[in-house]
Amino acid sequence: MIGAGNVATHITLALAEKGHTILQVWSRTAEHARKLAERVGAASLTELGEIFTDADLYLFCVKDDALPQVIAAMPETGGIWVHTAGSLPMELFAARKTDYGVLYPLQTFSRNRELSFQEIPLFIEGSTPANAAMLEQLAQALSRNVYRLPGDKRKKLHLAAVFACNFVNHLYALSAEILNEEELPFDVLLPLIAETAAKVREMAPVAAQTGPALRGDEKVMQQHLDQIVDPHVREIYRLLSGSIAELTKRNHLLT
Repeated sequence: MIGAGNVATHITLALAEKGHTILQVWSRTAEHARKLAERVGAASLTELGEIFTDADLYLFCVKDDALPQVIAAMPETGGIWVHTAGSLPMELFAARKTDYGVLYPLQTFSRNRELSFQEIPLFIEGSTPANAAMLEQLAQALSRNVYRLPGDKRKKLHLAAVFACNFVNHLYALSAEILNEEELPFDVLLPLIAETAAKVREMAPVAAQTGPALRGDEKVMQQHLDQIVDPHVREIYRLLSGSIAELTKRNHLLT
């Protein structure tokens, strides 16, 4: 395991639970490598040159901008090199290896939060049909939702995930700040958040949309804007309201 962060932790534990032997865990931070390695009976290390060269799989779970540097510093090994990034091509490995691929888990990971890997969609790609087949078999042992997906489509999937997860969570954080101004707990929004998420299981997101921007209620939107002090948050409100109105109009024209 090359990496010991959130994604690496969850995948390492899931692989170990399915009976795979984790030989080593590498991280630049010795404490991170040690903690994860101890959980699966592996050796920990901070030097890439100490990596065993005869493992079956080398799984790169590092930050996207660090991946090229880590690949360049890897020793020559057997096995297959695989990264877990949604936005990066598998061909990053091509200059160093012929056997490589991608195993991309579509989920948000926090180190200390347990998840069922069986429910996480896994998207795989391999440099050869044999590598793709091996990764598909491995992924199917971890999850019931496994898909083969080429890199160009995976990049778009990652983009969609940023909108659906990272941006939405940031809006939660902004909502929490608004509530904090009046000493209101974030918990009051949880039933609303739960219902919003539940609705899109049964209808298209555009059909589930509600609120003043959908209705074109300028008075309410101006009242909201008057309450927002931070100019960046005001701009976010304007942009999102405009986007809701535009998407609603476009959808009505299509239907």
